[in-house]
Amino acid sequence: MIKQTEALILGIMCSILTIGICVQIKTVNISGTTTNSNKELNNLKTQVLKMKEKCDDIYEKIDVSQKELEKTRKNITNNDEELKALEEKINNYNILSGFTDVKGQGVRITLTDADITNPLRKLRENKELIIHDIDLLLVVNELKISGAEAIEINGQRIFENTAISCDGNVVAINGEKVSSPFTINAIGFPERLATINGIGGYLSALEGDGIKTTFKSENEIIISKYIRGNNFKYARTIK
Repeated sequence: MIKQTEALILGIMCSILTIGICVQIKTVNISGTTTNSNKELNNLKTQVLKMKEKCDDIYEKIDVSQKELEKTRKNITNNDEELKALEEKINNYNILSGFTDVKGQGVRITLTDADITNPLRKLRENKELIIHDIDLLLVVNELKISGAEAIEINGQRIFENTAISCDGNVVAINGEKVSSPFTINAIGFPERLATINGIGGYLSALEGDGIKTTFKSENEIIISKYIRGNNFKYARTIK
């Protein structure tokens, strides 16, 4: 009987020891995997930062080259009326396409998600109290209808190929993620652009949903150009 008891105790101790060794091995493996994952993540972050630095450097060089080209064009066209007219057309096309810095009188609009203390939160779902991509699209369209000649949202220039879409909890504009509060700058005749802030304007509709809005006319609005460029996969010029 004693031998059987000793054997039973010995068996239990062996089982406990085996389980302990297995747990320790698993812990080491997990720790090693976590360490490797952290190293890979850090390496990826480093590569992304390096690529961003390269891209920023390239865009800066492009900007310098464009300024030099513009200066050269002005020098060439100074004494030629026909070339002056052509230069004016190029400038107008650049403004329309968003590829040049512009300034002028206009308006500045800010849109901010409804505050957590807003009483409407008890009556509506949270998704109804935040700014969505469709809201920005409608604001942009109303400004264009009112004669806006240039628009930007949180530093992103709006041009003919600009995409405004939902990207999780934020909005993507020209592929860049932006979030509330949204600052919208528009160049144009302020009195006409003010229709968006009047009775029946879209800002009133947003305020009715609890969205905080501000509207201010400005004597000078500066809007930066879009420098990322377009890559057309399907459209080709007709020769």
